[in-house]
Amino acid sequence: MTMDHVAEKGLVLLGCGKMGSAMLQGWLADGLPPASVWVIDPNPSDWLRGTGVQINADLPEAPAIVLVAVKPQMMGEALPVLRDRGNGATLFVSVAAGTPISAFEQALGDRTPIVRAMPNTPAAVGRGITAIIGNAHATPGQLDLAEMLLQAVGQVVRLEGEEQMDAVTGLSGSGPAYVFHMIECMARAGEAQGLAPALAMQLAQATVAGAGALSEAADETHAELRRNVTSPNGTTQAGLEVLMDEEAGLPPLMVRTVAAAADRSRELRNG
Repeated sequence: MTMDHVAEKGLVLLGCGKMGSAMLQGWLADGLPPASVWVIDPNPSDWLRGTGVQINADLPEAPAIVLVAVKPQMMGEALPVLRDRGNGATLFVSVAAGTPISAFEQALGDRTPIVRAMPNTPAAVGRGITAIIGNAHATPGQLDLAEMLLQAVGQVVRLEGEEQMDAVTGLSGSGPAYVFHMIECMARAGEAQGLAPALAMQLAQATVAGAGALSEAADETHAELRRNVTSPNGTTQAGLEVLMDEEAGLPPLMVRTVAAAADRSRELRNG
């Protein structure tokens, strides 16, 4: 399946908040004709109105894809509108956090091709990473199509089973918040050493952003990158001895952090 197939049959975007807007912007930039896109959204933004897509108009009978980007609590109102497109050739892709494939099968019909996706917030600047898993009715071609569409906002990885979504939630889904807090903590630590707050924050932000970019661009492993900065008995080694302490440092703290988020994801899933 290709973008030509999507352009011909149509794409329905259910919900156009931050995530929906970021994806739509990517698709239009990649050449998807605005007239091939139908957006259902109760409060269309001025930006959306200016894109040329069809807003809250009559939907095509059998669109290639319906991308569900509404908040989970709005799903009950939104999905019945599309029930008659279930159990057919239309692929449903959901980026709604925490909503399992079974909920879509129940709402749309158990023969509906469904792909569940978990993006993260850097998708808003095209730097996200999204994990996907399809149900038994999603064909390899439809999974390829979902991956291609989600690449508009960053990298895409495929999972072996839906149960892995809890771990993905704990790591990459919630992970940006961990990094934002790390920036806050680094800045506060700089203040404690005598730097002005604005300067400490600028140094912390640029350091984390720069290290992330270097991490993606470099061929070395992260252990090698770390060693490249670490002179024997130097300043970095002194700092790392605190951070890398196996009992009181970052390793056990990060294990507990990701586990707590993944466990909460399991609790919410199991009701």
